Amino acid sequence: MKFNRVWVFDLDNTLHNASPHIFPHINRAMTTYLQTHLGLDAAGAGELRLDYWKRYGATLIGLMRNHATDPQHFLRATHDCSVLARMVVREPGLRATLSHLPGRKLVFSNAPVHYAHAVLNVLGIADLFDDVFSIEHTGYRPKPDCYGFLKLFRRNRVRASACIMVEDTLANLKTAKKLGMSTIWVARAARLPAYVDFSVRNLLQLPRLAWHLN
Repeated sequence: MKFNRVWVFDLDNTLHNASPHIFPHINRAMTTYLQTHLGLDAAGAGELRLDYWKRYGATLIGLMRNHATDPQHFLRATHDCSVLARMVVREPGLRATLSHLPGRKLVFSNAPVHYAHAVLNVLGIADLFDDVFSIEHTGYRPKPDCYGFLKLFRRNRVRASACIMVEDTLANLKTAKKLGMSTIWVARAARLPAYVDFSVRNLLQLPRLAWHLN
């Protein structure tokens, strides 16, 4: 039986574990950026970064709306790819799992495109994906805004109902389900919200779900 679905993967904390090293590194870089360009002390910059993240879903959006920050300048300054090789935490067997997973595969991330490609290269899986759809491609309207999802569908000529969203963030999965996608939550979860179809502790469990989702 032919597998007719399209896998749409989040990047950070889905295809790799960004929490131990990469997220703290990026957060420090963002705080430093705010200090440098807004003239804040470390405490004030840290508070503003978190405030914008909570209010807008991304620090960058708050900076663009309130300070006319150039998004490309910010993203290049805060997502240093030279350190990734020693910071990425990968799942052993990830490439083999994805290689044997039937169907097309896309990446949809709120991260910048240069960073997303760099992470995929460090993981050794870049060649397995047909598209890497990043914050630039959404017009800087990050998930869970539905705008980026709709652009992803158009760009890749796919229907929402043909797609399976694999994510660690519930808000993004909620939007995915509203649009008609199947949803897989990457989490250790005892209970699932109504908008989540399945959960997996790690991506190595995906092959057993593939035929249930066709």
